[in-house]
Amino acid sequence: MNGSVKEWLAKAEGDFDIAQLALGAEVRPNYDAVCFHCQQCIEKLMKAVLIHHGLKPPHVHDLVVLSNSVRGEESSWFAEEKELRFLTQGGVVFRYPGESATREKAVMAMSVCQRLREGLKQLLTPD
Repeated sequence: MNGSVKEWLAKAEGDFDIAQLALGAEVRPNYDAVCFHCQQCIEKLMKAVLIHHGLKPPHVHDLVVLSNSVRGEESSWFAEEKELRFLTQGGVVFRYPGESATREKAVMAMSVCQRLREGLKQLLTPD
């Protein structure tokens, strides 16, 4: 794993850690932040996989687009489009006034993130 991939992985893990902390906060839990950081974690891991394959990741935040790119390099990769769209929405919709994430949505985002995170990290593990 090259240095750039390691940096992307470290940033993704930082987002994952923050999402867990925000979800578990006993005082003022920030469900919007959970959804945002779950999206960011998966986006960065997908970009790490693309870099691992020698590609320059596109400047997009849409996890469906990124997932399709990962699938082009890793035929074993699969993620439900509905879940990817849900996480993508969490990276944008809840960041601004007008809508807020519920605890239920934050828990769902964390669950999807954990599962996809494990799958993506496996793609970065040497054979």
